[in-house]
Amino acid sequence: MDKPPLITVYITSNNYEQYIKESIESVLQQTLTDFELIIIDDGSTDNSRKIIDSYSLHPQVAIIFQHNKGLNVTCNIALRKARGKYIIRLDADDYLDENALLLMSNKLQTDDDLGLVFPDYYLINETSDIIGIKRHHSSNEVSLWNQPAHGACTMIRCKYLLDLGGYNENFKAQDGWDLWLKFIHKHKVTNVNLPLFYYRQHRKSLSSKEELILETRAKINNLYYEKYLSPLKTVAILPVRGKDTEPGNFSLEKLGDQCLIERIISAVLTSKRISILIVTSSDKQIKNFVEKTYQGLDNLIYLHRNIEQTRLNTDLIDTTTTIINLPVIKNKNFNTILLLSAEYPFVKAETIDDAINTMAIFKTDSLVSVRTNNNMLFQHRGHGLKPIFNQDKLTRLEREALYEKAGGIMITKIKCFEKERKFLAGGIGHIVVDRRTAQAVQTTDDFRIASCMAENN
Repeated sequence: MDKPPLITVYITSNNYEQYIKESIESVLQQTLTDFELIIIDDGSTDNSRKIIDSYSLHPQVAIIFQHNKGLNVTCNIALRKARGKYIIRLDADDYLDENALLLMSNKLQTDDDLGLVFPDYYLINETSDIIGIKRHHSSNEVSLWNQPAHGACTMIRCKYLLDLGGYNENFKAQDGWDLWLKFIHKHKVTNVNLPLFYYRQHRKSLSSKEELILETRAKINNLYYEKYLSPLKTVAILPVRGKDTEPGNFSLEKLGDQCLIERIISAVLTSKRISILIVTSSDKQIKNFVEKTYQGLDNLIYLHRNIEQTRLNTDLIDTTTTIINLPVIKNKNFNTILLLSAEYPFVKAETIDDAINTMAIFKTDSLVSVRTNNNMLFQHRGHGLKPIFNQDKLTRLEREALYEKAGGIMITKIKCFEKERKFLAGGIGHIVVDRRTAQAVQTTDDFRIASCMAENN
């Protein structure tokens, strides 16, 4: 038998006749030649099979034709077939820099404790024009590893991946997130701060399917939390303003068959991670609604607040301090507070649970729900507007990414809150929420949009 290669590269393809040749050639033209290439076509119906078949006689190429097994199953097939010490996946619509295998394998060769290596990368469009450069943090700058490597074009030590059970075939997407959680808790990871592959962005790309990605990531987090972590004991707080302090308030307005706060309360009560919900307000209508609708529930408590504590621009520090000192909370060893907002009626139980799971997985002191803000933002510095972080440039640095609070979720450890007297303190983690969850209801126009969203749900 031939000596095993240093690296196994595998390409996964499904109907990518437009790009597959460029992908294959980028592997065959590597400066490091000690590799094997496995091409797996997963049921293409276009001309991909003919293009792939033209490489069947190449001595470094093995070809597998299969029918719609999905990404994670395909990754495990490649892992079982791999003879290399290291393995790397290349998607059929992307391609490698000619030095990619050399530079990443050098990292792994010089440190046996390294589990995986990932590079920076170019963003390209459908016609292969470079439209941006994604730059990761340098590994020596990172203490919180909650920004994962790309699932593709990450080089992995095969033995470690096999020891961790390979890829979870219960998931159809986010192979990179599943793999990332396994590795950062068991092995060292690092990166090469050079763009070593070309990542294509187009309509068919899985990365454009945000809702699927976020839902799958939440399921992976939930699995990891339940398998490996001690549960956080969490009390949820829902402060609600009524018309006594905010005449235009929408809390009791109907969205579909439920009012705003009813939607949020329903999500909390079906959450797997919340033990008790405290609803607090100064408004008599809110009080009557909550006590009538949820009469007899042991895990929901209504707490009256003074009207001074509910006015606009009044923080919730004193209210929260009162709540965590209630005997029902103090005597049951709660360790985490989750603060919700009545302005976000589309928050789901799964999102609430994912926030708690994520905080536990990455061992942060607090966490906030956010949306990535890709708009160009400016500051006025006395001489006119200037883009923040020079956002008009091509390169996208992780440390320059901008996030905006959305979805109304904040979590903090009670000890951290008592020490800092604020919700977001210490090491602050985040979850990204989808556009629906991020829809706030603050104005009449917001309410009209939310009503349409509720009808179309």
